This record gives sequence, structure tokens and C-alpha cells, in this order.
Amino acid sequence: MIYILIFLLAITFILPIVSKKVEANLEIFLFTIGVLAAVTSGAINKTLLLTIAQNKFMYFIAFAVLIGGFLFKALTTHINKALEDILKRIPLRIFIFLLIVIIGLLSSVITAIIAALLLVEIVSILPVSRKNKININIISCFSIGLGAILTPIGEPLSTIVVSRLGLSFWSLLDQLGIYIIPGIIILGIMGAGYGSKEKSKADNDEEIVIGETNGLIIIRAIKIFLFIIALELLGEGFKPIIEAYILPLDTRYLYWVNMSSAVLDNATLAAAEISVKMSPEQIKAVLIGLLVSGGIMIPGNIPNIISAGKLKITSKEWIKVGAPIGIAIMLIYYVVLFVF
Repeated sequence: MIYILIFLLAITFILPIVSKKVEANLEIFLFTIGVLAAVTSGAINKTLLLTIAQNKFMYFIAFAVLIGGFLFKALTTHINKALEDILKRIPLRIFIFLLIVIIGLLSSVITAIIAALLLVEIVSILPVSRKNKININIISCFSIGLGAILTPIGEPLSTIVVSRLGLSFWSLLDQLGIYIIPGIIILGIMGAGYGSKEKSKADNDEEIVIGETNGLIIIRAIKIFLFIIALELLGEGFKPIIEAYILPLDTRYLYWVNMSSAVLDNATLAAAEISVKMSPEQIKAVLIGLLVSGGIMIPGNIPNIISAGKLKITSKEWIKVGAPIGIAIMLIYYVVLFVF
């Protein structure tokens, strides 16, 4: 059983990168792998199916994506005009820096989902090339992934951690803010570099503009819904691997092994790993490893999949930018957490 699960985990990482068909149908692929993993591990049962069906967060996200899509479609003209007015007063680089920092910090209050919906609409109309839009978007998703942990309403992972450890509303901000906020500011500085050159006529040739229709908005919401079910199935299906090979590890190794959250649900991993028996240092290391890794690949975070779908970012394009950034940030945090 373990070997089959390891094989399934391996192809979850590899196939979206090497196969265009898989990439074009990522949600269906992940759902299929989730079902296979859950069946292989014996996790499929009535209780699991009921638990998934009763996941209110799943319905909230799909509804937010649906309503947000219709709302932004109706307000596109006004948003474009407002952005043009703002950019007349603020240099593009500064605007991008502020966007990444503010969207990251706000995600802990308005939720990572709403932050991602705002982000993708703003990035889609920035006066930069498609390549720079992708870079800015991915860096912003790292920012959202980090910032959403600061309160229990930001994302499921933070909700689970606060509940599991019996923390107060602002405890995560108190404990992790000193690590997370500087990281978000650094990401803002990185992203600002991609606003130095506005679009030229040559850039327009590579731009893929697909007009929003009601049908596309509905399909996107359905895909997000399927993706969340897939994450639930993947988390349950791969639990034997988590319990056998991940949980027994020393915190320093666990920090790096948590890069598996690039394709697995970080909330599931947090639920399996976080314990009141851990020291504050161990909890910080586990959480930061999970948060940063979530930006490396599209399946790593809900904001990733929302923005990748809207901006038509491929898995190869994402990992080409996300992997170097993610690994670099992981190295920096490792030094801060374990060396200093």
C-alpha cells in the first residue's frame, strides 16, 4: 500500500509539469489521484464522505469565487479607470510593492480567498507584460500564503492551529508576526522589480486575453469546488505516508519535508503535525515550512489555483518562478529559525 501511495504522490508532483492534458485538467487530475489515494489507504467510507460534504469552507470558497467573478465582471470598467487614476499619481513600482504587502496583510482579515479574488483582478489589468503579470501574481500568492496565518479567519490552516493549541485570536500574530511581516515586505520589494518596464507593442503579442463570460465564471467556481474536494481526499489518502515517514522526523528535517505542501493541503498536514506537546520553536518551524512551500506549485494553495485559472498560468510557468522563490525563502527562514 505504501509503495502505491508513494507512486501516486510522485506522479502528483510530476504529471502536471510534463503533461499538457493533465495541466489543462488539473482539478480533475487531482480529484482522480485523491480518490485513488483514499481508496488505496482505505480512507474512503461514509464518515469521510459526510465530513467532506459538511465542509462549509468548501461552499464558501466556491460561492465567493462565483459572486466575485460576476461582481468584478460588472465592475471591470470602473476598476480599470480607478487603476489608471492611481497609476497617474503613484509610480508603478511603488503601486506593485503596496499591492503585494497590503494584499498579504489584508488576507488575514478578509480571508485568503477574497484577497486572491482582489489580487487577480488587479494584476490582470496592470500595464505590464504577461510574463511580469505572472511574476507579480506568484509573488503576491506567496504574500497571501504567509499573511493569512496571522489570524484564525485567514485560512483553514490558521483556524486548525488556533483550535488545536487553544490560542487566542491574536496569538498567531504575536508569535509569528516578527517572521511573517518582514517576509511580506521582502516579497513586496521583489515584486516591485517587475513593474519597472511597462508593456510595449511586442509584449501585446504574447498576451492571451480571454473575455470573461458568465459561463467561464461558473466553470471556474465548479473547478474550485472540485479542487477543494480533491485536497480533502489527498489529505486523507496520503495520511499513512504522513504518519509513517513525516511525523517521526526531527523538526529540522520536518521543516524541509513539509515542502510536500506544494501539492498537498497544508491544513491537513498541520492537523497531523501540530501538537500541544511541541515547543513554540517547533511550531514556528512547522508552520513556516508549510506556509512558504504552498506557493511553489499551483495546487499548494487555493489562491494559486484561483489566479492560475484566471490568468491562464501553466504549471511549468508557475514552478519556474515559484520553486526558486520558495526554496530561497525556505533557506532564509531556516537560517533564522535554526542557526541564529
